[in-house]
Amino acid sequence: MIDISGKNAFITGSSRGIGQQIAIGLANLGCNIVIHGRTKQSCINTQNILKQFNIKTFCVYGELSIEEDVVNIIKQVKNLNIEIDILYNNAGLMTPYKADYFNHSWEDWMLSMKVNVFAVYSLCTAFIPLMLENNFGRIINVISGIKHEPELAPYGASKWALIKLTDDLAIKLKNTNVRINTLDPGWLRTDLGGEFAEHAVEAVLPGALAPCLIENNGSNGESFLAINK
Repeated sequence: MIDISGKNAFITGSSRGIGQQIAIGLANLGCNIVIHGRTKQSCINTQNILKQFNIKTFCVYGELSIEEDVVNIIKQVKNLNIEIDILYNNAGLMTPYKADYFNHSWEDWMLSMKVNVFAVYSLCTAFIPLMLENNFGRIINVISGIKHEPELAPYGASKWALIKLTDDLAIKLKNTNVRINTLDPGWLRTDLGGEFAEHAVEAVLPGALAPCLIENNGSNGESFLAINK
């Protein structure tokens, strides 16, 4: 397990929920945190929570479903003039549950792919080359253990696409000090997971931190579980 104190972590969707918990966990280990939310105002709560730690915090904002916003988010991060050592692609979107599972619209499919795959790809292309230059990097893509739920087909399929993307990128990073892996956070009580989920959102820690702490020759293209089943 490596020491990541003083490293800089950019966590999408860290204004609340799982992302906020990951931000707290990494801040507790001494990481500086780049918080992301849909709006600048949405970052304030996480910023206030992180004041208890002796770290630096930053805020970037924008919609991950809009290409122009994603480009602007990347620009905001780069304008901070800091190295991004950890990219945690946590933000995700679930389109509505359709009991009539043959009634998912193309818009549902496209929105799921935009947030859960296209935005992740754009962020990876923006920051992985810089990690390679710096000879260090950790990328974690949050997936889902969802299965046998055609009522949520666009969400489930987009998360499987993200697994495939992670697997393909891992091959290119094989002989480097940059590691890319996935995390299944489990079924948690969040806006996305719902009030009847099995675990409180806080249960994502400390498991969600494990893929950030692997050695340079550690896991690559593998899946981590935040909660052991």
